[in-house]
Amino acid sequence: MQKIIILDFGSQTTQLIGRRVRELDTFCEIMPYNKFPKDDPDVIGVILSGSPYSVHDPEAFKVDLNQFVGKIPVLGICYGAQFISHTLGGKVEKADSREYGRANLQYINKECRLFKDFVDNSQVWMSHGDTITAIPDGFECVASTANVKYAAYASQTQPVWAVQFHPEVFHSLQGTQLLRNFVVDICGSRQDWSADSFVETTVKELKAQLGDDKVILGLSGGVDSSVAAVLLNKAIGKNLTCIFVDHGMLRKNEFRDVMHDYECLGLNVIGVDASEKFFSDLAGVTDPEQKRKIIGRDFVEVFNAEAKKQTGAKWLAQGTIYPDRIESLNITGKVIKSHHNVGGLPEEMHLSLCEPLKWLFKDEVRRVGRSMGMPEHLITRHPFPGPGLAVRILGDITPEKVRILQDADDIYIRGLRDYKVKLSGEEARRVLAAGVPADMQNGEIEVSLYDQIWQAGAILLSTVRSVGVMGDERTYEHPVALRAVTSTDAMTADWAHLPYDFMARVSNEIINKVRGVNRVCYDISSKPPATIEWE
Repeated sequence: MQKIIILDFGSQTTQLIGRRVRELDTFCEIMPYNKFPKDDPDVIGVILSGSPYSVHDPEAFKVDLNQFVGKIPVLGICYGAQFISHTLGGKVEKADSREYGRANLQYINKECRLFKDFVDNSQVWMSHGDTITAIPDGFECVASTANVKYAAYASQTQPVWAVQFHPEVFHSLQGTQLLRNFVVDICGSRQDWSADSFVETTVKELKAQLGDDKVILGLSGGVDSSVAAVLLNKAIGKNLTCIFVDHGMLRKNEFRDVMHDYECLGLNVIGVDASEKFFSDLAGVTDPEQKRKIIGRDFVEVFNAEAKKQTGAKWLAQGTIYPDRIESLNITGKVIKSHHNVGGLPEEMHLSLCEPLKWLFKDEVRRVGRSMGMPEHLITRHPFPGPGLAVRILGDITPEKVRILQDADDIYIRGLRDYKVKLSGEEARRVLAAGVPADMQNGEIEVSLYDQIWQAGAILLSTVRSVGVMGDERTYEHPVALRAVTSTDAMTADWAHLPYDFMARVSNEIINKVRGVNRVCYDISSKPPATIEWE
């Protein structure tokens, strides 16, 4: 299969480059900067990402350009562009001030293949502290801004292009066109990577890999595990057994509703209500990390006990997706975050691991789900933490506190689904690129607030009590905080600017209908410095 290799030098937007390439129906792999697969005949091009480093830093990441320059098309982005120039004899110097934000290309060589179909003054997004002040011999300037002479340059003799701006971000308005010019026109992608082709190919591969073996899959009710289950069901049918554990801290009626959805999908699912065990083991525990460890330990115990009843099972399937694998190791190979789907259970259970979604981004998982006819409400579900509402309740966990939060959260989420908004411009493109089904009319789309944001939920401040007045009586009850963020991959996130009339309506409904709550707040913290979840 044709592929583009993206060499990761540590940029926060490396995954976004990958997403943009995949949106061009082209397979790509993100690999550490020093792991270029030089013997892979399917590689049709290479992209060098940005980096937090300067090319002059002693610890800056470096790659041997001779592995691919002159052999396949190369595109350097930001640090990648600076590294190519610095390595081949150009000059990179510290800019007088950090160049960050929107800029316009005042000069564009439209004869350059990389800038085919670009408009005059095309907007791009800059984010760099160094700048290229001289390009190597044999190269030419192909684009400039008011402050950056070499906003883009190209080799006159070899298939090498470089840009100091970030075409992968939405603020570069023709960034997708630039990447299309590189991936399709220059590299020659056949654009045969799609949800339909992925399903067809993966089902064949799973049949060959698994044969008549039995497979166990742990369902969470989320998008990834659900799509993985349906995909495996298409491949091996009755040989797949799914286990859905209710730890008592799911959303309101979630266990019942999700079990019904899975039945309708024809999945063989065993539902295990272990809420009593989890509540007992969490009694009196207030430390967030200890909560997570107890829930993780109990989940393994419950899951293992049920899995052992499935005699003859040889495989454990997981809904691991591509960002899970990228986030779990940084480019130096050191663990930076332990992900719930990467490692752990296979060693406990002595089963081989099957990860049918391991090459997909979240938006691609949703497209695959739609390709297989899954219901939209399952596909568009927001991410939800593995420990559930336990990490959205400050303080110890009790069934009554969970009940309060479930009721408040249910009002909030239903409200987000019911409230419709019209979007245009960059915001509309971001939502459509995430796979939300919507028709563009007169430059606008209409979607629910739920579909506009990445993740939302309510948080119970059970360690706090607030004074209020309801009727003729004073109350002394708990506040609830509402959280909603926009993001593309959860690496960074901004708080969602929800309409005031919506927040007023939801606040009133929660206070009037949820016993135990007399105040509602809205969290306006971004990530970083805050995290999406409170605990």
